[in-house]
Formats: sequence, structure tokens, C-alpha cells
Amino acid sequence: MIPEEWLWIVVVGFIVSFILAFGIGANDVANSFGTSVGAKVLTLVQACILATIFEILGAVLIGYRVSDTIRKGIIDVQPYNGTERLLLLGNLSALSGSCIWLLLATFLRLPVSATHSIVGATIGFTLVAKGSQGVGWMKLGLIVASWFISPISSGIVSVLLFLLIQKLVLKKVNQLDIGLFLLPFFYSATIFINVFSVFHDGSTLLQFDKIPIYGVVILSVGISIITGVIVRVFVVPWQRKKITAKLEEDARAEDHVTPDKTEENCALTESDLRDVDVVVVDCKQNGNAKDHAEEKGLLDKIEKEMAQNGQTQSYSSVSYATTNESTEFKAGASSVDVNERLIPNGKATEKQKGSGLKDTEEKLKAREEIQDKPETAHLFSFLQVLTAVFGSFAHGGNDVSNAIGPLVGLWIIAQEQSVAQKAPTPIWVLVYGGVGISVGLWVWGRRVIKTMGEDLSKITPTSGFCIEVGAALTVLVASNIGLPISTTHCKVGSIVFVGRLRSHDNVDWLLFRNIFIAWLVTLPASGAFSAALMAIFKYAI
Repeated sequence: MIPEEWLWIVVVGFIVSFILAFGIGANDVANSFGTSVGAKVLTLVQACILATIFEILGAVLIGYRVSDTIRKGIIDVQPYNGTERLLLLGNLSALSGSCIWLLLATFLRLPVSATHSIVGATIGFTLVAKGSQGVGWMKLGLIVASWFISPISSGIVSVLLFLLIQKLVLKKVNQLDIGLFLLPFFYSATIFINVFSVFHDGSTLLQFDKIPIYGVVILSVGISIITGVIVRVFVVPWQRKKITAKLEEDARAEDHVTPDKTEENCALTESDLRDVDVVVVDCKQNGNAKDHAEEKGLLDKIEKEMAQNGQTQSYSSVSYATTNESTEFKAGASSVDVNERLIPNGKATEKQKGSGLKDTEEKLKAREEIQDKPETAHLFSFLQVLTAVFGSFAHGGNDVSNAIGPLVGLWIIAQEQSVAQKAPTPIWVLVYGGVGISVGLWVWGRRVIKTMGEDLSKITPTSGFCIEVGAALTVLVASNIGLPISTTHCKVGSIVFVGRLRSHDNVDWLLFRNIFIAWLVTLPASGAFSAALMAIFKYAI
């Protein structure tokens, strides 16, 4: 029985924990499905439905391990022996401090780490309650190290997978046939990792921990093989038929487009002209002179702004046709040769022309993005649904602990009236946290989904698949060893690494800087909120 004087702490703790889970769902679940929504593989509603199912499953099946780390691994609970009420108030402070910061960050559209938040809040109340003696510095050191290791390791895994897909599929002419051939292997590998993570040292509540290692291997291999066979027999023919029909439909629609609408637009944007010293405008034979006039207008605008700033650099508008019939193209009133480029002050020596052409080709090549063919995009769109589910499952297992770790501590301490907390995490508390996370995603999740799925980097189905698998695999490995790493760090690391690989210009570095600053602020901010609340509880109550 829970002592009456502790009951209000437990009740308030359950309320605050649900609000915290709501904030985690709004901020962190966006990381799991942001890339799928950004790549247009899933709609927001579809993502929310899948997240609701698999966040709760992940929380129940693998969430207890990290929950144990959060409630007993970050701080030493033995100094609270005989002062259990103080530890109860500390857990309530941790929940509240983390909740305040996470809701504030979500309101500001900052994708921050829920793990950072709860760890900082836990340390904050401990420093007020017992000083530095209550902090498990060794465990904290491992957690801090994981914050730097997780985005790098996740990014490396995602990049290696993308390079493999690029070599096997994206650089091939017959991408559809090769992609369909490899599809069962991709599904089988993903299912194997997922199933192995569930059963290996799994939930004691479901008695998965009693399965020997050879049994785990047999189960994982068997289920992955069955999945591969099902994909090969049923999914591959269905996808081949559906993708082929879609490509034929697109081809028929393209045939009905008028010629002037299919012409390539030769006009450059102002940002294009500012980014490089030398620009080549590659136009079709029937280019539009109006486009070149607009280009010349942008150049004149840049020259005028530079003159106002005391700079004296000017450019000449240059473009050329890429046909055998003509190496000359009219741009307004001027006619320019194919070898000319945008040269400062409109003057160029032969050496400048040659070097300008070489530099231009290198810069344009660097700015080219690795794109999916339509058939490849369709193929990996189906596969990315599975990887999104994989990521959601991993997130539920790792991050539900951030919402319910201190709550579990509250409940077990109040039940046992001891700081030892020997009882396992109750399954219904895991479900409670998973439901709170899902509600937060439905109500407020779109705020950070846009940041992660669209603003940070452009995402295609193939790159999205690699990002999600790399990040989810890193999180699942960490969950199975009980290390509460940040899913936000993993996903951002994978997005940045793969985005940079696809193109030099495919990452919003300013946004990444802001996200990184938010990471640095999270731990001290949540710690400060928690410490302030603990001070109030300790000296006022």
C-alpha cells in the first residue's frame, strides 16, 4: 500500500509523466516518420497511425531496459535510503523540469533530445537534494559520449548503406529489375535485426528473457526467411505490375504535354548566381530568350547592390545551346560564344576561359544531386514504410523511458517503500507512456516533422530508407545494451551525412547549426528547471 502522505506525489507524477510523453511524441516521434513524410512516401495521417501502433509495441517489448537505466543508472539511489520521500520529490522534479523544457522547445519548433532533457533534469534535482555524491559520473560519462558517437555512427551506417544501394541499383540502367531482385533481401535483413532485438534479452514481463541465444537466432532467421519468401512470391510481382503501370501512365501523360511546356527553363535564380563565380547556362535548342533576359536582369541587380557596397565587380550574361546545330545563342541583344563564361568585369583571357570552364564544370558537378529514377522511387517507397515502422519501434523502445523512467521510480518506491526498486517495470506503465507519446504526435507532431523531413535536407525514397535504417539500427543496438542515446541525434546525423553525400548543397547548414545549439542548451536548461522545482519541494514542502 502507498502511504497516504506520498499519494499526492504519485498522482501528480502520473499526470506530469503523461504530459511529458505528449511532448516527446510531438518533438521526437517526428524524427521517426519525418523522412517518410518528407519523401512523400507516407501522408501525415498514415504516419500517425503507424506510429501509434509501433511506438506502443516498442515501449512494451524493449522499453524496460532503458527505463531501468534512467531510474537507477544515472544517479546513485543509496544515499536516499531512509529519505524515500525526498527521492519521490526528486523524480517528480525531474519529470516536471524535463516536461517544461520539452514543451517549450516544441513550441519553438526546435528538435531537441528528450534523452538529454530527462538526464539533465535528473542531475538537476540530485545536485540540489544530495550534491554531487548522488550522481553516477561513470554512467553519465558513457551517456555524454553517446551523444557524440550516436550521430556519427548513425551517419556512417546510413552512408555505407546508401553507397551500397548506389552501386547496386542507382548506377544501373535496369534499376527496376535489380531493385526487385534485391527487395526480399532488404526486407529480410530489416526483419532479422528487428526480431533479434525483440527476443534477445527481451522483456521479462513477456518471458522473452528465458529464450536461449540459439533460440533467438533460430527465431530471427526463420521469420526473416519467411518474410523474404513472402516478398518474393507475392510482393515483387505485385510491385512490378503496379510500378510498370504507373510508368506507362506517366509516359502517356507526358506525350500529351505541349512542346513549349516541356522545354527546359534556362533562367537561373539569384542565389545560383551569387553562389559561384562562373556559371554555365545549359539550354535546349529551343530555349526562351525571355529567360536569358531575366538572367541578365539578375546579374544587373547583383552588380548594382555590389556597387552600393563599394564593390566594383561586374559580369556578362552568358548562355549556350547544347545541340549540334548551334554553338551560339541569343541572350537579349548580345550573341555569345560557347566558350565564354561569366567573367569579372566582362573581360577574359584565353587562360581564364579555359580555367573558367574547368572550374564551372567542377562546381556544377559538385552541386548535382544523386536522384532516384521514377521506378526506383516507387520501389523504395514501399520499402521505406517498413523502415519507418522499424524506426518508430526503436524510438518507442528507447524514448518511452524518458517519459516513464522517473514515473516507474515513483511507483515502485511508493509500493515497496524502499529506494532499492527491485521490482521490474510494470507493463501497464510502459503502455501508458506509449499512449502519451502517440497522443502528442497526433496533436502537435507536424511542427517538427516539417523541420526534420523537409527543411534540413531534401529526401528521396532511397536516401530516406538508408537514413531510417541507419538511425534505427543504432538506436536498437543502444536499447539492447541499456544505453539511453538520443534518437534525435541519430536521425539528424544520418540526414546530414546522406544529404551531404547526395549533393554539396543538399543540407541547410544554418538550420543544422540552430539544432546543434538546441542540443547544447537542452541539458542545462532542463537541469535548471528541475533544480529550481526541487529546491521549492525541499525547502517549502
